[in-house]
Amino acid sequence: MAAYTTIDNPELYFQVKIYTGDGNDNRAITFDGEEDMQPDWLWFKNRGAAAWHNIYDSVRGANKALASNANNAEESRSDTLDSFDSNGFTVGNDTSQDPDGYNTNASSNTYVCWAWKAGTSFSNDASSTSIGSQDSSGSTSSTAGFSIVSRVGTGSAGASYAHNLGAKPDVIINKGLTTNEWYSYFQAIGDGTHWISLESTGAKTDDANMWNDTAPTSTIFTVGNSGGSNGSGVTYISYCFKAIQGYSKFSKYIGNASDDGPFVFTGFRPAWIMCKAASDSGEGWQILDNKRDPNNPVLTKLAANATGADSATAGDNNVDFLSNGFKIITNDNGLNKSDVTYIYMAFAEAPFVNSNGAPCNAR
Repeated sequence: MAAYTTIDNPELYFQVKIYTGDGNDNRAITFDGEEDMQPDWLWFKNRGAAAWHNIYDSVRGANKALASNANNAEESRSDTLDSFDSNGFTVGNDTSQDPDGYNTNASSNTYVCWAWKAGTSFSNDASSTSIGSQDSSGSTSSTAGFSIVSRVGTGSAGASYAHNLGAKPDVIINKGLTTNEWYSYFQAIGDGTHWISLESTGAKTDDANMWNDTAPTSTIFTVGNSGGSNGSGVTYISYCFKAIQGYSKFSKYIGNASDDGPFVFTGFRPAWIMCKAASDSGEGWQILDNKRDPNNPVLTKLAANATGADSATAGDNNVDFLSNGFKIITNDNGLNKSDVTYIYMAFAEAPFVNSNGAPCNAR
């Protein structure tokens, strides 16, 4: 019989870190987990003030910032993220709010950082491997179901790129490094037929030009001729995810507008979830985690599409994190409007059972 999960300790591949800024340069921040983890994707947000999200990855390099709340081009920031470290990261003393409000270490400001590990570099020469029609490179972990793909658009429909996951992706969060939106793929809302944007409150959009109406395969994903996914000469970064039992899940649920909302089975106790109304516009991307709220109800939210600080109101977008999933306990439209389809991404604190079939501590 196959093991329930291949990842007994999710902290090897995903961690949440909260900290308070001190305004100093070259400040090393260490993760709290029992195991060391060198991150490849870091997503920061100032919790106590209106400020832009900060997104960095090891493929583009430290100090190359993107923001999930904006379609701005990649910016070089000399003192925001200084390095990806063996068990954390080092931040600088850039506390500027202008022009775009990037900061990671302003004195007395509180921060959250969500961190993922890929770890193995790859480079695919499409002409020699016959995998995809165009070259791609990046960092990948088939164990964690995560890859970071750097690629260059052709402007021609049907271009395809190796993602190096070893399995068909469930999610591709995609951004051109020029002024492109975060046009992204979620299998749960259309297998190559639809896109949804991370910096927007809009609903899913049916558009053959984005993903060429072509589902990804275990080796490649295909793009159309939209500038959002395949502008000629534009460099794109694509964060690709495949669900791993006991560690991650990417799917959907239907709202019922009740405080006794849907239970969503994940097969693990969540450490982090991000949810979005996909069939209805006007609602943002709700992010909740187990460090800002270590106990139920989990109610401290941030929005991937907005600059606002932490918001924590009883009855407003509240969730219980359970040993095998999460339970919606609000009728707020952000998570539970009647008959609306919501998509979600979830990563584990602990699998429901470990690789030996033993129950894990559910707290």
